[in-house]
Amino acid sequence: MVVNSSTKHAPTSLEDLKSLLAPDNKVKVAGCVVKSFDVDGVLRGKFMSKEKFLSAASSDGFGFCSVIFGWDLHDAVYSRELLISNSANGYRDLIASIDLSTYRRIPWENNVPFFLVSFLDPETRAPVSVCPRGVLKRVLSKGEQYGWQCLAGVEFEYFQFKETPHSLVEKKFSDLQPLTPGMHGYSLLRTQLNNDYFHDIFNEADKFDIDIEGHHTETGPGVFETALAYNTALRMADNALLFKYLVKSLGMKYGITPSFMAKPWGNLPGCSGHIHVSIRDNNGDNVFAVKPEELKRGREGAAYDELKYISQSAEYFLAGVLHGLTDVMPALVPTINGYKRLSGGEAFWAPNAVTFGYDSRAASVRVISPPSVPAAATRFEIRVTGADVNPFFALSAILGLGIRGVEKKLALPVAPVSSLSLEDKKTGKIPMLPLSLEAATAKMVRPDSVAREIFGDEFVDHFCGTREHEIKLWNEAVTSWEVERYLELA
Repeated sequence: MVVNSSTKHAPTSLEDLKSLLAPDNKVKVAGCVVKSFDVDGVLRGKFMSKEKFLSAASSDGFGFCSVIFGWDLHDAVYSRELLISNSANGYRDLIASIDLSTYRRIPWENNVPFFLVSFLDPETRAPVSVCPRGVLKRVLSKGEQYGWQCLAGVEFEYFQFKETPHSLVEKKFSDLQPLTPGMHGYSLLRTQLNNDYFHDIFNEADKFDIDIEGHHTETGPGVFETALAYNTALRMADNALLFKYLVKSLGMKYGITPSFMAKPWGNLPGCSGHIHVSIRDNNGDNVFAVKPEELKRGREGAAYDELKYISQSAEYFLAGVLHGLTDVMPALVPTINGYKRLSGGEAFWAPNAVTFGYDSRAASVRVISPPSVPAAATRFEIRVTGADVNPFFALSAILGLGIRGVEKKLALPVAPVSSLSLEDKKTGKIPMLPLSLEAATAKMVRPDSVAREIFGDEFVDHFCGTREHEIKLWNEAVTSWEVERYLELA
């Protein structure tokens, strides 16, 4: 059983840390912020001298400009000033608190030491309400009150292009060359065309303390899929964040641009970021699993036959996720483009409604339980999320909703997807997911949104403000589709 989120060689004391850093003269630190990794695809950080780092590690941390919470992925200040960083507070420093349990060395950067940070208020030393690691820690603490440890896994699909940052700009992001042509899911031949790059992703991840469970080509020109091995929810979010950093860094080495954009092509499948979750108790038993004596015939009292091999707690958890799903969509699908993956998603197994089903890839929540897996592997797969997901916010939303369902003993709001039809979507029998960031943000920000229960008002107001900024920029943009459609004939 996984018992903590620490990396393999993480120091347990300041003396351990000094010993680990003995041969070094600098350290790289990074933090994930509300508008950066993955919400807008940036991991912000810097190098520090070893002396400065050790001084910060022996105290609360070090000052880090709060502007990283006040601008977007292109370093433009948000359309309206938000809570954390603004002119009224002088874009003050926050305290970046070093998490020694995240210690790694970056193998493609001469093994430089690397740590993640979390952000604290400089006056109260309380976690900043929109710090991604802090948000997830708050949700996980709710589970800990019941003696639960939340576990997770993430799968990423991502396109690769034979392009560099310079060529992308020179081509104006059009007519990009895929790494390989054609649709070749699970191909053993296509990987031979870029063998060193393909193997480097797996091997460098191992050195970087990110465990990979599976790595293969996926259908689509130049598409890979990588499944990250199950771990504690916090460690999984860290690993997912850093996996993207790793792939993008290695891509530069090979003249390749990997993209975790959810829907790069309108006529091809999008890039998913499916999330698996389960809970273990203090004894190491899966809280979602049925009792051994129930494996033969299933659990009595299950709401539906498809759920007879999951526990009552799991059924409540599932109901909680389904009840609140539409209210937390921006935390699961944070970009304008992400909703293109869900629109007409039936054609590509991308869900667009509040649905669940046993081992169903057509549902928003796939129930994975016996008889298809051992009871110990019972879990839920959330299929709404794309590869552009912020794993911290998504896991916070999923686990927060699920725990809320257990606390309130919620009943399932819908029947299994196997008993429903496309007509049920038209008649309103099945609640539909918001299919634009604008609609999703409007649901999340409203006063009675379930998101406010899960995340708190400060987070919702700030985060939705960042999404409203994206919406404003999108609404002001004139796209090539509009020019081609209207320029001559309108």
